[in-house]
Amino acid sequence: MATGITTKADLMKFVKEHDVRIIHLWFTDILGMLKSFGITPHQLEEALDEGLGFDGSSVEGFARIYESDLIATPDISTFQILPWKIDGQAAGRIICNILNPDQTPYEGDPRWVLHRALRRVESEGYTFYVGPELEYFYLASATEPVPIDRAGYFDFISDDVGNEIRQRTIQALHDMDIAVEVGHHEVAPSQHEIDLKYADALSMADACMTYRYVVKEIARQHGVYATFMPKPIFGENGSGMHVHQSLFQGKRNAFYDAHGRFHLSALGQSYMAGLLSHAREICAVTNQWVNSYKRLVPGYEAPVYIAWGQRNRSALIRVPMYKPGKETGTRIEFRCPDPACNPYLAFGVMLAAGLDGIHHQQALAEPVEDDIFQMTPAERNQRGIDTLPDSLNRAIELAEGSSLLQETLGAHVFEKFIENKKIEWDKYRLAVTQYEIEKYLPML
Repeated sequence: MATGITTKADLMKFVKEHDVRIIHLWFTDILGMLKSFGITPHQLEEALDEGLGFDGSSVEGFARIYESDLIATPDISTFQILPWKIDGQAAGRIICNILNPDQTPYEGDPRWVLHRALRRVESEGYTFYVGPELEYFYLASATEPVPIDRAGYFDFISDDVGNEIRQRTIQALHDMDIAVEVGHHEVAPSQHEIDLKYADALSMADACMTYRYVVKEIARQHGVYATFMPKPIFGENGSGMHVHQSLFQGKRNAFYDAHGRFHLSALGQSYMAGLLSHAREICAVTNQWVNSYKRLVPGYEAPVYIAWGQRNRSALIRVPMYKPGKETGTRIEFRCPDPACNPYLAFGVMLAAGLDGIHHQQALAEPVEDDIFQMTPAERNQRGIDTLPDSLNRAIELAEGSSLLQETLGAHVFEKFIENKKIEWDKYRLAVTQYEIEKYLPML
């Protein structure tokens, strides 16, 4: 249900008229995990006036013990009714900003990280638009990666339960006023994709968090499990989150130039050059899990080569073909992020990388239209085509030395994020896997 609520009075009236019995206050931790606590309509007015205090010391990457008191302040414009009842009662959700007790923005809040990045680009007269394509899998359970269908790319089978669940999910997103471009079955068995219509980056990050929640909840209601794990099934394509992006000045697309290469303006080309030049160091944010690098390997449609082209889906960035009369659709498509990232941080660092290219008027390399997957290492080296990091450990090393990441994330998030990722890598490298048991135990 589209509410269009912008004031406290409107929200209180709406909640009363629609008999909303519980309101979930949402925020995310540094890793992009959704956090929530519920309040009654009786508590809502206080929450809107003063925010609600909570202990941040147990939230991943948030406050230390001696600075644990934080305040969740609802953003009224994000209120939506959930498109299902909870225990027979209507429920709503509202996304919060996290503040310090003195009402200043909390530096560890990922939403603040993106908001701060957007204030910078807005001060230069631009609005940052993104349109992500989030892929995911429906599985029989959360314990075994067993597909529930054997369909393929764009297949539509009338008795395929996956298609039915996806259609129900699209309707639920529509009911929450989240615009969907298209939904379809993807290449791998049980793999699906729902593309969101482009929007300003903050609204889209909020929408991504809602999207992941809705996909999982609708799947649960149908007795299956939905996962955004980048590579859940060995030997099959992984799940990506291609991110279409552009800058606008008012209603004018600043990436469009009628006479530019592929109708892309000089500003758009410099933005793309910046994104390419910083791709390796921001990879730890756009692809933040150990499992992310099981997807980023050649041969499974994952873009690991740092190059760009128009028709080339083996390149890291693609420039979708211009359609006459559709100047607003001129954009670039950054193809390495996966849907398990923190969208607030990922959108923020992509924007920062592109802006750095603009500010330094970076020259864009020549496009590559050949299939990079088929090139030899010598051929790629001759053409100056580098690769993304091949492990979380390497991505962390590159991120640690990135001044762009430190500035964009801020000291608190940067330090906590790196610390968490190092712990994850250490746990992974010390684990004895089933592969090692099967491979080495019988022979060593």
